[in-house]
Amino acid sequence: MAAETDVSGATIYIVECADGSYYTGITRRDPDTRVSEHNQGLDPSSYTFTRRPVRLVFSSFFDRVDEAIATERRIKGWSRAKKEALMRGDYDALPALAKRRK
Repeated sequence: MAAETDVSGATIYIVECADGSYYTGITRRDPDTRVSEHNQGLDPSSYTFTRRPVRLVFSSFFDRVDEAIATERRIKGWSRAKKEALMRGDYDALPALAKRRK
């Protein structure tokens, strides 16, 4: 019997923190619920705990959890400028922003 692929999906999200920084995460629940949890400060060890309140600035749903995880990891390595281009939907700017800074 072949292993089944998990198709329940997941959402990647970016929140802007009170200090102006961005946090990228992943959730299998509603992103607004996850953002509420960040704002409640349920995890004192989380990046967002001392940077509350946070607000949702981007989310994207993926049918496959593995694709969401891979995308989240990629975005976490991006520059601030590249994340901001993604948030505004400026996909044409992404390749130029991916080039190495000198």
